Amino acid sequence: MKVADIPPDTRQRIAQRRFDLIIEKHEGPWSWEYDLRDDRVEFLQVNTFEVLLPVEKEHHKNITILRCIVGDGGQTLTIFLKDTTYESGIFAGRVAVCEKEAGEQWYVATLYHEWFILDELQ
Repeated sequence: MKVADIPPDTRQRIAQRRFDLIIEKHEGPWSWEYDLRDDRVEFLQVNTFEVLLPVEKEHHKNITILRCIVGDGGQTLTIFLKDTTYESGIFAGRVAVCEKEAGEQWYVATLYHEWFILDELQ
């Protein structure tokens, strides 16, 4: 799946949504409109799921999925990941909560936060 393949009405509906983001003391809620503009983002493959995160597609190569928890009968995903684009070690951690888009087989982030990778401290 590509963002460009999302039907215009679905894309417009997502663009009006907000997601919660806390990264480097920048807090949301933010609108998906900015990230969908100019195809800045793209779907990321997380295990067998396609997920839309508020992360520029050029940064996907720096992302490692650490854990993906499926909840609510497959309607939500909680994803723990490492993004080394700007940080490394415990400071590269992120957590995302994503919801399955109605009528689709892919997910959209509703929360994207910093997360200290505490497993690396052990």
